[in-house]
Amino acid sequence: MKQKFDIIISTCVPLPLENVDTDQIIPARFLKATTRDEKFFGDNLFRDWRYLPDGTLNPDFVLNNPIYSGSILVAGKNFGSGSSREHAAWAIAGYGFRVVISSFFADIHKNNELNNFVLPVVVSDAFLAELFASINENPQTEVKVDLPNQLVTNLSNGKSEHFEINGYKKHCLMNGLDDIDFLVANRSKIEQWEKK
Repeated sequence: MKQKFDIIISTCVPLPLENVDTDQIIPARFLKATTRDEKFFGDNLFRDWRYLPDGTLNPDFVLNNPIYSGSILVAGKNFGSGSSREHAAWAIAGYGFRVVISSFFADIHKNNELNNFVLPVVVSDAFLAELFASINENPQTEVKVDLPNQLVTNLSNGKSEHFEINGYKKHCLMNGLDDIDFLVANRSKIEQWEKK
């Protein structure tokens, strides 16, 4: 059972780049790992942007900038495009992000995030632009993500937007259940159905 998801209030890490694909999220050379080691994948999130060729931290990349932190990644449009590697969602979760906000997600990546207890929140282009502007103006800007009411709020200006989520996935996130946990929790119902 995973940590239950309810309401998250956090500062954000801004990544105002469009068309960030899964190879940029976790480079292909890290896909040889067959077990999910969250620390390993989290340490290599955006590996080729976070580190210089000599292995030192790239001081110009946002994850290495100490003024930005939090459990919410705010990303540009078309996040998670490219190959369907689940490792990209592992890396995002392993780094510690619980929410990714963007105006568009690649479908497979969006589902991979949900399966790994990361909430992808789709907002309008205008809301996303305002959020980037708020974070740029004040890196301590907080965002409230209210899963029960499906609302995301920029607390610097009070503006909110409703977001959509599959009802089954919402139930699983709010109850800390993966697909197997859900089946086990409904075992008696399944057994009753099989008897009929």
